[in-house]
Amino acid sequence: MFGAATTRSIAIDAMGGDRGPEAFALGIARALKDPEFEANFDEIILVGDESILFPTLRKAGISSDKRIEVHHASEVIGMEEKPLVGIRRKPDSSMVQALGLVRDGRASALLSCGNTGALMAGGTLRIRPLPGVERPALGTIIPTRRGRFILLDAGANPEPTPLQLCQNAILGSNYAKVAIGKERPRVGLLTIGTEEGKGSARIHESHEFLKQLDSVIDYAGLIEGFQVFEDHVDVVVCDGFTGNIVLKVCESLFKMLSGYVKDELSANWIRKAGAFLSLGAYKEIKHQLDPAQYGGAPLLGLKAPVLKAHGSSDEESIAGALRVAANALKNDMTEHIREDIEKASLVLNPEENKDSPNGPEKEVASS
Repeated sequence: MFGAATTRSIAIDAMGGDRGPEAFALGIARALKDPEFEANFDEIILVGDESILFPTLRKAGISSDKRIEVHHASEVIGMEEKPLVGIRRKPDSSMVQALGLVRDGRASALLSCGNTGALMAGGTLRIRPLPGVERPALGTIIPTRRGRFILLDAGANPEPTPLQLCQNAILGSNYAKVAIGKERPRVGLLTIGTEEGKGSARIHESHEFLKQLDSVIDYAGLIEGFQVFEDHVDVVVCDGFTGNIVLKVCESLFKMLSGYVKDELSANWIRKAGAFLSLGAYKEIKHQLDPAQYGGAPLLGLKAPVLKAHGSSDEESIAGALRVAANALKNDMTEHIREDIEKASLVLNPEENKDSPNGPEKEVASS
């Protein structure tokens, strides 16, 4: 049974990820330098092999901080392991133990860089979705020239029903309020054209549902790829298959452009001199567009915030993910999602949607 935590504590699966526990220790140290982060949490619980974690914390200079605790776990779920197999066969893994801390009310939120499928399955089965939420969705922050927007689903549910896409819109709207400070975020449904009738049957039905939810979200209508980076909406809703492709293309494009600009600016001494004079501007552009500053992608729709950071996350990404988790706790995001899902259910009457899945465990078992 899920128990609500009485403190704003964050459990960290410290053994997951490519860079190991050191990245988490350095990320925590970086986050602790941010006064706003310090004001929004009470405790961090690092879960993993204590013989590794204690020396790592000492090396990062934070072993004496009373707000940091170590919870021992002797196993690790590997990146290559099948989600449900890893969860069932490794009950003492850092991820399963961290999920247990949240489920039992010992922690209020969870952060992991580990196996995405295992985290999604474990979060759905151990922490459980909020009442009325059929499938959780991964939301991620993407920077633009004019600001930022939320993209979801970024990979949790490749083939959602129209009702689940509507729920994603509610999840994304609430996350945008917390993560990018939008009081009433504009929500758009991604498709191949903005004209009525374009797109798949799923898009048509989702569009009709979303138009009924004006009392819950600010639905701006259909949007296409050309509009995604042009400040038309604050939340871009799509299926997990499309969203994961969009996210990875954006990350790849950012790296390509960064490398291209660097190569061109170092081509000769004249360009190098110009680049030196514009160094401040280039650094600011890189900072604004770098996905690392936004850290993790939350698995939205569960009874507690669960954040999935990239497997290769460095200390800056970890610090960013911790800030996202702390803000979610400060603003009571989970409770606001629950309220909005309840309002939407009254409008849409999901009992009439016979194509909705029969509970989260059936969905996860097929992954």
